[in-house]
Amino acid sequence: MKDLVKKLRKFEIQIRKAINSQMQGDFRSVFKGTGLEFDDVRPYQYGDDVRTIHWNVSAKGHGTFVKTFREEKEQTVFFILDVSASEDIGNPGRTKADLAKEICGVLTLSAVKESSHVGLICYSDQKEKFLKPVKGHSQAYEIINTLAHLQPKSLKTNLSKAIAFALNAIRRRSVVILISDFIDEGYFDNMRALAKRHDLVVIHVSDKRETRLPKLGIIPVVDKESKRTLWINTSFGGFREKITKHYDARKAELQSFSRKHEINFISLDTEEDYVPKLLRLFKVRNKSLKTT
Repeated sequence: MKDLVKKLRKFEIQIRKAINSQMQGDFRSVFKGTGLEFDDVRPYQYGDDVRTIHWNVSAKGHGTFVKTFREEKEQTVFFILDVSASEDIGNPGRTKADLAKEICGVLTLSAVKESSHVGLICYSDQKEKFLKPVKGHSQAYEIINTLAHLQPKSLKTNLSKAIAFALNAIRRRSVVILISDFIDEGYFDNMRALAKRHDLVVIHVSDKRETRLPKLGIIPVVDKESKRTLWINTSFGGFREKITKHYDARKAELQSFSRKHEINFISLDTEEDYVPKLLRLFKVRNKSLKTT
């Protein structure tokens, strides 16, 4: 636990320094979302952003009205972490699960330093752990301790149920960071609803051995979630190419969906240094927040 916290602190400090110096940005804005919450409506005036029009009120026929906002004093950050068995792929100590937990821990330490309330949802195809959002370093260590010692009860994945649980559990507009390998289907509708209600960040984690299979002939492949063993000829019929194409298509679909619905998206591999990509993500978020 001490080694893990020391490692996370090192990365957190590295990210913080880069944001506050190289980017001339404000670290606080990384976790501030829009920094605004709905307050009231007023009549539309020339020059108002059309995106702020309150269509339900305007539809009553008394004129066009826009939403007004007030600045949020404190922000809530919620992590949704996929802890299904498919995450346990990769080199020992550097699996997708290890990467996901590490990123979650680093960002948790950063968020509590900005006085954010931080909460955690760990999900497989059922709720594995739920920590209500709380401020302070004790909450950060509680989350990191949970990540280090969690033993999921289920091996399976159901991202749609995980997101539905989050939609019911997270009442106040928050920055929601969803971390998963996204090996599932049928979750886009709930994810669209989550993006409308909250400031959503999607972090896609992967491992090259899922798609870059060597030609090994007939080998046993174990499905992590069902525990079934399948015998597959990796040297026949373009099998490896089909796997790669399927993976690339699924990732591209997720990326396109995120772009369409204004969701911040990054993809990380277990073998790469994730700090530069996190920095680029924060740079994008800082720029977008300054223009809103």
